[in-house]
Amino acid sequence: MDFLEVGKIINTHGLRGDVKIVTWTDYPEDFEEIDKVYIKRKTGDEVLTITNVKYQKNNIIVKFKEIADINEAEKYKNLVVWADRGDLPELPEGAHYIADLIGLDIVDENGDQIGKLVDVFNTGANDIYDVNHASLKDAVVLFGKGCTGEIVSDQGLILTNHHCGYPQIQQHSTVEHDY
Repeated sequence: MDFLEVGKIINTHGLRGDVKIVTWTDYPEDFEEIDKVYIKRKTGDEVLTITNVKYQKNNIIVKFKEIADINEAEKYKNLVVWADRGDLPELPEGAHYIADLIGLDIVDENGDQIGKLVDVFNTGANDIYDVNHASLKDAVVLFGKGCTGEIVSDQGLILTNHHCGYPQIQQHSTVEHDY
């Protein structure tokens, strides 16, 4: 199985064992499409079966078959929730899992390599893309609306100060490699 992090249990909800999850997906409704998630523990992976999903502000409330009450639910607070990539719905065109971006080359608008993508931090408003675990001054902020970076291919990212990188994408595009 190919596991992807999809969220984190941040609290209990009610007395019947529901848990509040902050989702790390762009599409929280994905939790309605999958039957089970995984919790990784030192003793091995634990499978949790989803029986109900509700929405509350920016989080979801999930009922798992294996968690009967609030006392059981307390044991899951602050644990990361994983899903098998094969169980997740297909991504829309142009969308990528962060796990697939880690390790890609980061290049500037001139094509010069400035590092590799080593981590992504979600701040709520924007994602911060960490290049070489350097410092925040080396991070790339605002990936999407406003577009300081564009994914050109599975070979790497191209960064630009130009709106959405269209000139740089066009510059690297050829008949054989139409970006």
